[in-house]
Amino acid sequence: MRAPRSLQTRILLVLLAGLVLAHALTFALVLAERSLVMRGMMVNYLASDIASSVAVLERLPADERAQWMERLSRRNYRLGLDGSAASAPAATSARAQSVAGEMAHALGAGRSLRVIDGNATGSALRVMIPLTDGTPLVVTLDEPRLRISPWAWAALALQLALLIGLGAWAVRTATRPLHRLADAADRLRPDQPAAPLSEDGPSEVHRAAAAFNRMQQRIDAHLQERMHILAAVSHDLQTPITRMRLRADLLDDPALRDKLHADLAETQSLVAQGIAYARSAHAAHEPLQRVDLPSLLHSIARDYADAGQPVHVSEAAPLHAETRPQALRRLVCNLVDNALKFAGPAELRLAASAAGAWTLEVLDRGPGIPTDELARVMEPFVRLEDSRHRCTGGTGLGLAIANQLALGLGGQLTLLPRAGGGLEARFSCAAGSRN
Repeated sequence: MRAPRSLQTRILLVLLAGLVLAHALTFALVLAERSLVMRGMMVNYLASDIASSVAVLERLPADERAQWMERLSRRNYRLGLDGSAASAPAATSARAQSVAGEMAHALGAGRSLRVIDGNATGSALRVMIPLTDGTPLVVTLDEPRLRISPWAWAALALQLALLIGLGAWAVRTATRPLHRLADAADRLRPDQPAAPLSEDGPSEVHRAAAAFNRMQQRIDAHLQERMHILAAVSHDLQTPITRMRLRADLLDDPALRDKLHADLAETQSLVAQGIAYARSAHAAHEPLQRVDLPSLLHSIARDYADAGQPVHVSEAAPLHAETRPQALRRLVCNLVDNALKFAGPAELRLAASAAGAWTLEVLDRGPGIPTDELARVMEPFVRLEDSRHRCTGGTGLGLAIANQLALGLGGQLTLLPRAGGGLEARFSCAAGSRN
């Protein structure tokens, strides 16, 4: 049997097992004590009842005594006239001696009696008492049975239910901060500011929440510092690049001048991509607006068409969505530029579901990307030599910027191989609604 993986379930099972075992032991001890008390009381009352029955029988005629046997019998003993018990050996147990002593005391001095073992299943002892005329009266004692009333079982069930309910509540209360901590860790994203955890509850929970909040602040500060450094370095590099371009213009060797200009252009492109990557981390700070997505896509396609680039919208479902238009435009343009650079014509598609989610796709018919590299190419400064070469001017930041923008928009960017060859860049977002 596999142990439950949930900490809450494990603690609850251990707690309930201990409580139920302790409760069962207590109940068993109470029943045992009650049984001892009941046996003692039964012997006392039994002796008095038998003494009364003997007095009644001795005052009856001998031929009428058999008719009274059933009337004088009780639930825990039976009376009978049986002379065969006279030859049975006397019982020597402690209980037999206790019964003999109590009955002898109740019957009075001078009355002889013998206690013998029972002769039937369910009977414990037999007491033979000779009446004054010598008639043997036999009292058959049944085994004492502890009877538990229904309300006792109902009370036990209610107690167990209370134990289970309170135990579940206590364990859930103790483990709820762990769930909040796990949820906060899952929500921790570099592109979106996260609300701090509530620092309340027991001291251990308070300390863990405070430590998590400090860690979150350090991570945010580190990410902000990294982006500021990247943006500052990329910005400051533009000045020396400009000076180098001016000095290259003064060279007399045309071939060398062209090579320097090409290197400077590539460096300038890398700097521009670095600035764009740093800006992409702030996409989540743009305010949300209600945007006509088909109009936005057609506008982007017309801009590219005016520049002589083969970009068209093949499918666009009518849809308005709450999104960040500038960040979404930059995302689409980045994916389109990547398709134009490495594949040629680009195709745009927009689809929406009845639940309000929507999907934007940028497709091409280029060489594509190996399946095992689809996730890695969205990391910064990753270049695949089989599909991107120095002559294309790729910097390894295009898809990383698109991925940062997708996260800032609250969606997910996925790269998929296209049937028949090519690449499909799919941006999925759940925050949308139809007209």
